[in-house]
This record gives sequence, C-alpha cells and structure tokens, in this order.
Amino acid sequence: MSETVNVRYMVGDVQACVDWYVGRFGFTVGMNASPAFASLERGALRLLLSGEKSSAGLPMPDGRLPEPGGWNRFQVIVEDIAAEVERLRGEGVAFRNEILSGPGGSQILAEDPAGNLVELFQPAGR
Repeated sequence: MSETVNVRYMVGDVQACVDWYVGRFGFTVGMNASPAFASLERGALRLLLSGEKSSAGLPMPDGRLPEPGGWNRFQVIVEDIAAEVERLRGEGVAFRNEILSGPGGSQILAEDPAGNLVELFQPAGR
C-alpha cells in the first residue's frame, strides 16, 4: 500500500511555484487557493505550497516569520541526469550547484521560484 507523503514549502508567490512544478516536473494541481496556498501531487508526494497569507505563514510566538529556502528538499529520480539538467536549464531553471557524483549516484539541486530545492538524482549504474 502506497501512502501519500506531505511536504510543505513556504513560498513567496504561490502561483509562480504552481506553474513551475506543474510545467517542469509534471505535478498535478489538487487545490489552488492562490495567493495563500496550493496542493500539488506527483505519485505518492503531495507538495503543499504555503504563501504568507496561509496559516503556515503566520508569525511564530517569538515574532519569527516562516520563510522559503534552506537546504531541505525532496528527491526526483531521473534516468539521465545530464539530459534532464539540459532540458531544465533550457526552460530557465536555476541550479544551486553543478552535478555531483559519488558512490550512490549523481545529484544536482534545482531551485524553485522561492528558492526551495528539488534534488535531481540518478542512481549509480543507470
């Protein structure tokens, strides 16, 4: 039985991020309440995009505001990382680094319009 995994990303512009994930990675829209919130799906992943107008964007008791960016990310497995990077660069996608390879495979970090990360990963031997 496959269970859905929810990942929440704080974003500055919900609609720009909806367009980015749908257009670049094939997500489908479950709900779009832009500019506050959207829920996207890809397989067992539900990506919750929360803008500053969402409940997740409200200030913390100490006054800090939730914000996008950081280093946490979800991983998208690809068959040919070089070809996928070339395709995405052709669409204007920004990357935080170049392709890195290790014993488990190769990876690169794409940035969504809010600066959140998506890791493209090609397992070793593919």
